[in-house]
Parts: sequence; C-alpha cells; structure tokens
Amino acid sequence: MTVQVLLPGALAPLAGGARHLAVEPRGETLADVLDALAAEHPTLTRRIRDETGRVRRFVNVYVDGEDARFQGGLATKVRAGAEVHVLPSVAGG
Repeated sequence: MTVQVLLPGALAPLAGGARHLAVEPRGETLADVLDALAAEHPTLTRRIRDETGRVRRFVNVYVDGEDARFQGGLATKVRAGAEVHVLPSVAGG
C-alpha cells in the first residue's frame, strides 16, 4: 500500500527538498505511516514526533483532510492512496 505524505515548504528541506513523499507503511495506521517515514527521513521525523513517539504538540496531521487528533490519533486508519498532510503550527506577529 502506498500513502502520499504532503509537507509544507518549511519541512521539505528535511526530506531532501521534496514536498510530496510516497510512503509504503507496513500496517494501516497513522503510526505505521510515520514509522515508514522515519525509516526514510529520520531528521524530518524528529520534527513531527517527540522522543516518546507521539506527534508533537504543535504539529497537526490530517488524513484525507480530517484532523487525526479527532479520528484516533496514531491509531487512525489510513487507506491505500490516502493523503497525509503534516502541518507544523506557525507563530509570528
């Protein structure tokens, strides 16, 4: 199964400049997708997940447009061909 992970420009340099990544998770949950992403891009993953494996507080992850926090968190089911958007919060003023 292949899943598309979409990154904003701010995170793309951590993935070799790519904003669209094809990931092949071993399972069908968001945790599996992020594990597969970690295997390919460990530096990027440290910006998405903390040392305990949880999604960082100021990072929003959407699976097919739905906020994963309200769909089951890391246990959110991800179908083949799904789009996973990773969006860190931006502060400024």
